[in-house]
Amino acid sequence: MQQILIMKYKKVLLKLSGESLMGDDNYSIDYHRVKHFADEIKSATTLGVQMGVVIGGGNIFRGLNGAGKGFDRRQGDYMGMLATLINAMALQNVLQEIGVKAKVLSAITIEPVCEKTYYIKALQYMQEGYVVIFGGGTGNPFFSTDSGAALRALEIKADLLIKGTRVNGIYTADPEKDPTAIKYDTLSFQEAYEKNLKIMDLTAFTLCKDNKMPICVYNANDKGSLIKVLKGEKVGTFLHSDIE
Repeated sequence: MQQILIMKYKKVLLKLSGESLMGDDNYSIDYHRVKHFADEIKSATTLGVQMGVVIGGGNIFRGLNGAGKGFDRRQGDYMGMLATLINAMALQNVLQEIGVKAKVLSAITIEPVCEKTYYIKALQYMQEGYVVIFGGGTGNPFFSTDSGAALRALEIKADLLIKGTRVNGIYTADPEKDPTAIKYDTLSFQEAYEKNLKIMDLTAFTLCKDNKMPICVYNANDKGSLIKVLKGEKVGTFLHSDIE
């Protein structure tokens, strides 16, 4: 019980990009990348944290990119939703391999692969010790998986929305392109908006801002970093309604 008590956040929604599942070939799904995230999630659930997960589908198909190549945007977005379900199934499979119970719930159902998303069902599964992986985005075109993550975080009343990226937080500029970029440790939503920082798409950002859902942006590739976030350590960048 003492280990559980050190966790500052007891129920969270983790958002991962589809690209984070790619290996060195920059395509599709790499088992070792999925295993890394599964291990990180297991370390959190072992300490009693309830976990919801949303994964993008950009490693397989991204609706917005498809629209730029001639696909109808609406159809392309539905294709992207199916891509998120493929990624959700991959994560579920690896979690189950390492002894973690996991359920895939989706805004668009494909029986018998997954059940329809419903917040009461999601909460019940999480209370029973399942990691709930939300697929299918919001179920509607013209919305990103960032918006889907914000929506699901609010539905399950998460303590924190955690966005995994390739860099350790939010910077004044892209640190992969600008070595002089300075990292923010904490920001208010208003400051982030005024500085025009590209954290999530504006719809997702506004959902979190209006509903006072705190966000942490961290480097999901660093082993052990998820536990540090859950403990409230100074990892990544925290966004709050007001500076704490």
